[in-house]
Amino acid sequence: MLDELRAAALRQRGERQVRAVVAGAKRLLSERGATNSMAIARGLVERIDDLDGWQLDAFFAYLAHDLSPDPQAVLACAAAYADRKDAASLIALVQTAEPARQELLRRLNRTPGGTACILRLRRQLLARLRKQPELAALESDMLHLLTSWFNPGFLKMQRVDWNSPAQLLEKIIHHEAVHTIDGWDDLRRRLQPDRRCFAFFHPQLPGEPLIFVEVALLPEVPAAVGPLIDKLSTPMLPDKFRVAAFYSISNCEPGLRGVSLGNFLIKSVAEQLQRELPRLRTFCTLSPIPGLAAWLLTKPDFAALPGIRPKVASELEEARAHLLVVCGGDLAVLQHAAAHDKLGKEDAAALMSLAATYLLYLSPTPGGDPVARFHLDNGARLERINARGNMSPAGLKQSFGLMVNYLYDLEKVEASHEKFKQGEVARSRAVHTLT
Repeated sequence: MLDELRAAALRQRGERQVRAVVAGAKRLLSERGATNSMAIARGLVERIDDLDGWQLDAFFAYLAHDLSPDPQAVLACAAAYADRKDAASLIALVQTAEPARQELLRRLNRTPGGTACILRLRRQLLARLRKQPELAALESDMLHLLTSWFNPGFLKMQRVDWNSPAQLLEKIIHHEAVHTIDGWDDLRRRLQPDRRCFAFFHPQLPGEPLIFVEVALLPEVPAAVGPLIDKLSTPMLPDKFRVAAFYSISNCEPGLRGVSLGNFLIKSVAEQLQRELPRLRTFCTLSPIPGLAAWLLTKPDFAALPGIRPKVASELEEARAHLLVVCGGDLAVLQHAAAHDKLGKEDAAALMSLAATYLLYLSPTPGGDPVARFHLDNGARLERINARGNMSPAGLKQSFGLMVNYLYDLEKVEASHEKFKQGEVARSRAVHTLT
């Protein structure tokens, strides 16, 4: 009985908190709120941050339903614009069709702590979308606003080095998503003079990296990641720097999912490094192929690949069949290092051919490898596929140990980007001959 009373009391308290937040939102959207938005928004941010669980569900339901545009008013304005086709009726239509929640989020964003609050809200919203598809319009509005607020023109690129604040360095260790940083010694090596780390920051989120990229300065294009992240390796002298290899890029803020920042960061870093180190001639990546193993293990239908010729599809079937024989009928053995020690030249060539097919034919499609789509859409060229590029357990599981070099030719990125949009992957002669 006592537990039931406590639960009821907590429920009532939670309902009061939700009502207070909704009342604050209405007040912020009111005429009075327009002139006193900073003070009202500050109090509302504090109340929103106190919401949790079902309380957030209730608040999202309010944003999604109560603050949506009036369908009849939108229809009337659309009819007026269709009839008159003038600027005044178009403006009226746009203003009527815009959900009131967008203005609420704008006013929240103006107050200190508002931007961080909105990002926290979106993290919670994204976690609910699969089970609550009715929140999709709210998510679309949040993404629309965040894309504007986190435009690269508003961001500051900053180099992270060993002299950066300890709190920032801890965040770099925590958020590294591609090649785990094994403590402070590992991080220190990654920040030596032949390594670089750059991050984007937003004025409203000081000290919070949004995304960062790690770069190795080398004499030649790398074929394996091991030497790049070896914390016991000796730093290279600057007179040998000829290549800048981007080997890791990590997003730090889940609330910014879908907001494109990585492409601008890579290009900005390349331009800065070119100014700092004029002898750099090549800008490339050493990238994983996270979807390759899963694709090959599902027995893909090569003949169904877009644009593939029947003869090529037949050759690919033979390559996969050859590998199956070598692997005893199960390609999953290639997810273990010992299997690669037994591969002959013909076996390795078959694997490389299948990997090239995956990258060349599937990358322009929505089902293509996400890393490949990211770099190719940025205007990079598929330069080289490297066997045994990452023999770590994760590298073997994802891509049978293969890695890729994407080349960023700063004078050709726009042309390569346009080519990719038309469904064609810019590739080197070496990659082209693999298929």
